[in-house]
Amino acid sequence: MKCFVLVVLGLVALVTARPDVDLDEITQIQDIAEDNTITGSYSWKSPEGVEYFVKYIADGDGYRIVESNAVPVNGEEAADGTQGSFLSSEEKDDD
Repeated sequence: MKCFVLVVLGLVALVTARPDVDLDEITQIQDIAEDNTITGSYSWKSPEGVEYFVKYIADGDGYRIVESNAVPVNGEEAADGTQGSFLSSEEKDDD
Protein backbone atom coordinates (compact mmCIF):
# COMPACT_ATOMS: atom_id res chain seq x y z
CA MET A 1 0.00 0.00 0.00
CA LYS A 2 2.90 2.31 0.80
CA CYS A 3 4.28 1.88 -2.72
CA PHE A 4 0.89 2.62 -4.26
CA VAL A 5 0.70 5.87 -2.32
CA LEU A 6 4.20 6.81 -3.51
CA VAL A 7 3.23 6.17 -7.13
CA VAL A 8 0.07 8.24 -6.84
CA LEU A 9 1.93 11.07 -5.09
CA GLY A 10 4.60 10.98 -7.80
CA LEU A 11 1.96 11.28 -10.49
CA VAL A 12 0.29 14.16 -8.64
CA ALA A 13 3.67 15.89 -8.28
CA LEU A 14 4.28 15.44 -11.98
CA VAL A 15 0.96 17.03 -12.89
CA THR A 16 1.46 19.84 -10.37
CA ALA A 17 4.96 20.61 -11.63
CA ARG A 18 3.75 20.70 -15.22
CA PRO A 19 0.37 22.51 -15.19
CA ASP A 20 0.16 22.41 -19.00
CA VAL A 21 -0.48 18.64 -18.95
CA ASP A 22 -4.01 17.75 -19.99
CA LEU A 23 -5.45 15.38 -17.37
CA ASP A 24 -7.34 13.53 -20.12
CA GLU A 25 -3.95 12.53 -21.57
CA ILE A 26 -2.86 10.62 -18.41
CA THR A 27 -3.42 6.88 -18.11
CA GLN A 28 -2.56 4.45 -15.32
CA ILE A 29 -2.79 0.66 -15.22
CA GLN A 30 -2.04 -1.36 -12.09
CA ASP A 31 -2.23 -5.00 -11.02
CA ILE A 32 -1.81 -6.40 -7.50
CA ALA A 33 -0.86 -10.08 -7.26
CA GLU A 34 -1.76 -12.39 -4.38
CA ASP A 35 1.73 -11.91 -2.90
CA ASN A 36 1.10 -8.11 -2.82
CA THR A 37 3.48 -7.46 -5.71
CA ILE A 38 2.27 -4.42 -7.61
CA THR A 39 3.03 -4.03 -11.30
CA GLY A 40 1.80 -1.21 -13.40
CA SER A 41 2.42 1.63 -15.75
CA TYR A 42 1.43 5.20 -16.30
CA SER A 43 1.79 7.49 -19.26
CA TRP A 44 1.10 11.07 -20.24
CA LYS A 45 1.46 13.35 -23.21
CA SER A 46 3.48 16.55 -22.94
CA PRO A 47 2.17 19.87 -24.27
CA GLU A 48 4.56 19.35 -27.20
CA GLY A 49 2.77 16.08 -28.06
CA VAL A 50 5.48 13.70 -26.82
CA GLU A 51 4.09 10.61 -25.07
CA TYR A 52 6.04 9.46 -22.00
CA PHE A 53 5.60 6.22 -20.08
CA VAL A 54 6.85 4.48 -16.95
CA LYS A 55 6.47 0.74 -16.22
CA TYR A 56 7.17 -0.23 -12.62
CA ILE A 57 7.13 -3.00 -10.03
CA ALA A 58 6.70 -2.58 -6.29
CA ASP A 59 7.36 -5.59 -4.07
CA GLY A 60 9.39 -6.62 -1.04
CA ASP A 61 12.48 -5.18 -2.71
CA GLY A 62 10.89 -1.72 -3.11
CA TYR A 63 9.63 0.38 -6.02
CA ARG A 64 11.61 -0.09 -9.22
CA ILE A 65 11.18 1.32 -12.69
CA VAL A 66 11.33 -1.53 -15.18
CA GLU A 67 11.13 0.50 -18.39
CA SER A 68 10.65 4.17 -19.18
CA ASN A 69 11.30 6.82 -21.76
CA ALA A 70 10.80 9.54 -19.12
CA VAL A 71 13.47 8.52 -16.61
CA PRO A 72 16.98 9.46 -17.71
CA VAL A 73 19.76 6.92 -17.66
CA ASN A 74 21.87 7.45 -14.55
CA GLY A 75 25.43 7.18 -15.80
CA GLU A 76 25.65 3.66 -17.20
CA GLU A 77 22.56 2.40 -15.41
CA ALA A 78 19.26 2.28 -17.33
CA ALA A 79 15.84 1.98 -15.72
CA ASP A 80 15.35 -1.75 -16.30
CA GLY A 81 14.38 -3.03 -12.84
CA THR A 82 17.91 -4.07 -11.90
CA GLN A 83 18.97 -0.61 -10.76
CA GLY A 84 17.79 -1.24 -7.19
CA SER A 85 14.89 0.27 -5.35
CA PHE A 86 14.34 3.89 -4.49
CA LEU A 87 14.59 4.68 -0.78
CA SER A 88 11.82 6.67 0.79
CA SER A 89 12.60 9.68 2.94
CA GLU A 90 11.38 7.64 5.93
CA GLU A 91 14.02 4.98 5.28
CA LYS A 92 16.73 7.64 4.95
CA ASP A 93 15.66 9.21 8.27
CA ASP A 94 16.07 5.87 10.07
CA ASP A 95 19.78 5.68 9.18
